[in-house]
Amino acid sequence: HKHGVTDFDAMTDLSKKLRASLHACAEVRLPKIIFEQPSLDGTVKWVMELADGQRIETVYIPDGNRSTVCVSSQVGCALDCSFCSTAQQGFNRNLTVGEIIGQVWHATRQMGKAPTNVVMMGMGEPLANFEPVVSAMDLMQDDLAYILSKYRVTISTSGIVPNLYRLREVSDVSLAVSLHAPDNALRDELVPINRRYPLEELIPACREFVRNDKRRKVTWEYVMLDGVNDSISHAKALIRLLEGTPSKMNLIPFNPFPGTSYRSSPPERIEAFRQKLMKAGIMANLRKTRGDDIDAACGQLVGKVQDRSGRTLVSLRQRHTRELAS
Repeated sequence: HKHGVTDFDAMTDLSKKLRASLHACAEVRLPKIIFEQPSLDGTVKWVMELADGQRIETVYIPDGNRSTVCVSSQVGCALDCSFCSTAQQGFNRNLTVGEIIGQVWHATRQMGKAPTNVVMMGMGEPLANFEPVVSAMDLMQDDLAYILSKYRVTISTSGIVPNLYRLREVSDVSLAVSLHAPDNALRDELVPINRRYPLEELIPACREFVRNDKRRKVTWEYVMLDGVNDSISHAKALIRLLEGTPSKMNLIPFNPFPGTSYRSSPPERIEAFRQKLMKAGIMANLRKTRGDDIDAACGQLVGKVQDRSGRTLVSLRQRHTRELAS
């Protein structure tokens, strides 16, 4: 991780005996970058192929001195959030520790330096792949790997409550939660896992996660959907819901994908919503859409991907559909 060396023979700071032992019992197996697509805003999306032929997507987002890698934790996603393109493809399998951290390894090599931040916000639900994700996040923070602080590694979840409590016991990272609605009725529709772990269970678990750390807030992700969750009454309900929870709200313009009926809220309605939250003391930011021209924005991973000749590569959704058909 420090030197980018994958050949044991080239690891000359190790003894010859240890290198021989490594040859006999271990291998460095990385995902393979099969496609790279830069955005006009500097964002880069990589399609990576795994040893079994499955494909995932990883996104690099530069922002001045800050650079963020958005990492996938699963091939596909089983949670079926209605506004997310990734969720519409279905679920294939969990990623291994090596497949998760291998995305950070590649980003570091491709960009010539380690990222300042890693967010587990790519394809999949990280808390549904608990042990590999925790091990990979440990490597991100390790002094012999990427030396990221606990405030610069963020795990995003739709709300698997039991694993939220488990995570607090074994890992020290920042928390983002895909909220998207202020009440159970609407959240049941947008984020179906809410039917199993409703807000009455999710909010206390999040509050417990940040307890005893005055620097830490729960980051709530809230996709703004025109006429669905973007009214002032929704904002008022959010304020009541989050009372007593150290919070930061990321308002995210909806990023469209083929076949969806949702539309993004108008900018003026988003701003009115944000101002209502701010006046109630909730820090609210409008997340700038990055990489939407290459289907790399929030909720867009696994869109149409083409090579430089214009030939469409097989996407995960297409592959999943073909496998089901066969």
